[in-house]
Amino acid sequence: MRIAYIGFGKSTNRYHLPYVKLRENIEVVRIVTPTLNKRPEEQAAWTARGTIFSTNIQDIIDDATIDAVVVVTPAKSHFSVAKELLLAGKNVLVDKPIATSPSELAELIDIAKRNHVLVMPFQNRRFDSDFQALKRVLSADYLGELIDLEVHMDHYRPSAEVQNGDQIDGTFYGHGVHLVDQIVSLFGRPDKVGYDLRKIGNCDSEIEDHFEVDLYYGDFKAKVQSSEMAAISYPKWLVYGKQGRYIKFDIDQQEYDLKANIMPDDPFFGKEASQNYGQVHYVNQNGDWLDRYIESPRGDYGMVYDSLYETIINGAEPLVSYEQMMTVIEILSYAFKSTVNPSIYKL
Repeated sequence: MRIAYIGFGKSTNRYHLPYVKLRENIEVVRIVTPTLNKRPEEQAAWTARGTIFSTNIQDIIDDATIDAVVVVTPAKSHFSVAKELLLAGKNVLVDKPIATSPSELAELIDIAKRNHVLVMPFQNRRFDSDFQALKRVLSADYLGELIDLEVHMDHYRPSAEVQNGDQIDGTFYGHGVHLVDQIVSLFGRPDKVGYDLRKIGNCDSEIEDHFEVDLYYGDFKAKVQSSEMAAISYPKWLVYGKQGRYIKFDIDQQEYDLKANIMPDDPFFGKEASQNYGQVHYVNQNGDWLDRYIESPRGDYGMVYDSLYETIINGAEPLVSYEQMMTVIEILSYAFKSTVNPSIYKL
């Protein structure tokens, strides 16, 4: 599969290219970036592999040999860049968030359907090791009927500076897009959503830096939460069911390794230490309460590209369905429809 990139910044070089480089069935043909040689070492390395760099998106549009284009540009430009590529008949993988509003996303989906091409968000967090471990717990039915679930993406980044921007620039669109997608991929479309978005660092900021959002599925509730002021992080996952509890503290090891410049070709990349495994406390059929540590499978963001290959080349179903995409964007955008906080929105 021959692909091209629009954007050659940190995200492209951290979350995309290190994984693509290991996949022999994918060739990076072109990379368009507004500024050439801003990352001279990385550009030289990819040029040596045969990748052509330029500053004009038209170079990608005019190249009929390209099977898919990956958009890794500033969030505000995702919709317009993806639309231009879809109108040109290109398959498009878009970094998160794919759009700001349901109407924008509906337009992208409509163009993709009319031109018989694919548009899909880069939901790499579906391949976080901690999320994959949770799926193992749910599949094994240790917990029985679920009651409550919490998932966190916390940092400690204290800042009193006024943060300006649009809703797409805030923490909910930035972090919530991943957490909400994980929940939607597991449980589908919720019945209603409760929102609590706050500006903790500076109340005069235009964008939030803290959110607690509840997704309701009948009597089951899934909470997604993120804070930039968590001095000590909450558990990553905390799940209660009628037969037990699952708790997992540490985040996916890929994040630590990538930031430390440990790349996916390292044999120990993404491997989580056993002391960081999640723990399930559950009752068995004999009524005995047991504790078990759940090994985290090695995370691999490159599996998004494996899925993309199967969809484009072999006609498999997309990793992220249009219904899932729309549900996620609706949940994100509805947070800003109410002037009351907290608020409840029925889907």
